[in-house]
Amino acid sequence: MTEPGPQHQKALDRFLREHPELGVELEKLNPLAARAVGQSMQEYRQKRLNEAFEAEAERLGFFAWELTLQLTAETPEDFKAQRLEVHREVAQMAGLDWPEYCDLYGLEVEAP
Repeated sequence: MTEPGPQHQKALDRFLREHPELGVELEKLNPLAARAVGQSMQEYRQKRLNEAFEAEAERLGFFAWELTLQLTAETPEDFKAQRLEVHREVAQMAGLDWPEYCDLYGLEVEAP
């Protein structure tokens, strides 16, 4: 498993601070379960943390990268601007026009 980048790690750290019960749960993981799947405790713990993070993103209707942006943006306005910028880049890479992409992903924004 690869190490998270600095922004994602910052988001994971904040996520753990905001969900202390998850931190307690992660500290209680069974080393035998980690070994059973061929992982170190650190890898096993990181995988469980990532799964919880992704589940929270899904619960919020976000991709995990959007939750990373939300947890690391300076302001809600910064988050909105960064999120739209990334979505626009994805739309361009996918060859979709902006209104079509917005409709596909339920984004309520105006065309650029």
